[in-house]
Amino acid sequence: MNKRLVIIGGGPAGNAAATSAARKGVEVVLVERDIVGGAAHLLDCVPSKTMIATGGAMSFTNQLSGMGLEKRDAEVDVEALTTRIEGIKDKLSSDMSALLTSQGVTIIRGTAKITGQHSVEVSAPDGTTTQLEADDILVCTGTRPRIPEWVKPDGERILTTRDCYPPRVFPESITVIGSGVTGVEFVHMFASFGAKVTLVVSRQQVLPGKDPEVAAVLEDDFLSRGVRLLKGARATSIERTENGVKVICDDGRVSETTHAVIAIGSIPNTEGLGLEEIGVEMDGGYININRHCQSNIEHIYAAGDVSGKLPLSSVASMQGRKVAEQVVGGPKGPHRHLDYDKAASAIFTEPEIADVGLAEAEAFASGRKIRVTKVPFSSTAKALINNDSRGFVKIISDPATGEVLGGSIVGRHAAELISVIALAVTANLKVTDIEESLLVHPALAEALAEAAE
Repeated sequence: MNKRLVIIGGGPAGNAAATSAARKGVEVVLVERDIVGGAAHLLDCVPSKTMIATGGAMSFTNQLSGMGLEKRDAEVDVEALTTRIEGIKDKLSSDMSALLTSQGVTIIRGTAKITGQHSVEVSAPDGTTTQLEADDILVCTGTRPRIPEWVKPDGERILTTRDCYPPRVFPESITVIGSGVTGVEFVHMFASFGAKVTLVVSRQQVLPGKDPEVAAVLEDDFLSRGVRLLKGARATSIERTENGVKVICDDGRVSETTHAVIAIGSIPNTEGLGLEEIGVEMDGGYININRHCQSNIEHIYAAGDVSGKLPLSSVASMQGRKVAEQVVGGPKGPHRHLDYDKAASAIFTEPEIADVGLAEAEAFASGRKIRVTKVPFSSTAKALINNDSRGFVKIISDPATGEVLGGSIVGRHAAELISVIALAVTANLKVTDIEESLLVHPALAEALAEAAE
């Protein structure tokens, strides 16, 4: 008799686990209450990146004169953009549903509750319930935007991130509260569409925890586009005014704009799942897991954002595949445990930002000896051809062995280029492996080889 895996949540982690386990002969039942593909992925990530891409195209038209073309001002078509966002979202969701079905995965619509170490109850939208028995259970229910107690979003002027797309209107001005990854992407997005943007920065740099040189490039770009930075300030309240909103900070500074958006993190969707009742250990709503993605209860796993690890779709998918391996008894061949310190991440601002592995500031803080090499894109022919020489490539390596430990990239296509450094970090390659690779010319990737010299 085949093993049965019940998966709660159809986001990147659940989908990867379902398809991988099904291919290994496991009977898979996936329970999803919202949208196959994941609410965070299809209602947050995909729409925001779609709008960022459209905003980037608008920004590009403003650079045409530098490429020997007559400048033309583009105007956004809100209806067409909305159709584009919905079309991409629907296609991704339907394609994933079709893939799951083709692999023999049973999809049940409804809200799940774990009633025992091997049992799940599903409540359907029509009120009926289904009892499922399982050998193993995977929880991957994702997260939702965190809303502080001092603000009450109204969906009109005071917005959560999910209120921003598809867009109803584009604000004349907006205050973005939160200078992490989501916050700076929203600054870039709204500035690209012509809004006057104010960013409330609780620290002394945007992207706290990131490389200061990386943050400095982004701040310079924001300032050049007229973004107002309120550094060292924390928003404490938001008031509606006759024509917009007033954001009040703890140091007395005030930002008055037509709209405000809250982008200060997320909280896990674990309430109501019955986890506490069966003794699953959690921390702040996140499920504690070991390196196999197992909770303290052997046959209950967690993956994706609810695991409290890096909130990245790539990490969630990899965790899902690792769970599938574990369900069938563990890997059958050479195996590498998931190393979260080697996960590549990207921020889709303009310029793009990407990094992986050991950070320069982290190395210095720990006293570790490193070699840092940095090459500006302005030294590459392709950057000049693109009329965009912003940013740089930075590679961090071990001075004794030459092993690549990490790196940062700021500039056009950084999210794509970081894959080279990510592969080097994961595979324990040396800088000479990058340096001696025969790369394309002209290409931005040439800066990688130069930085590896």
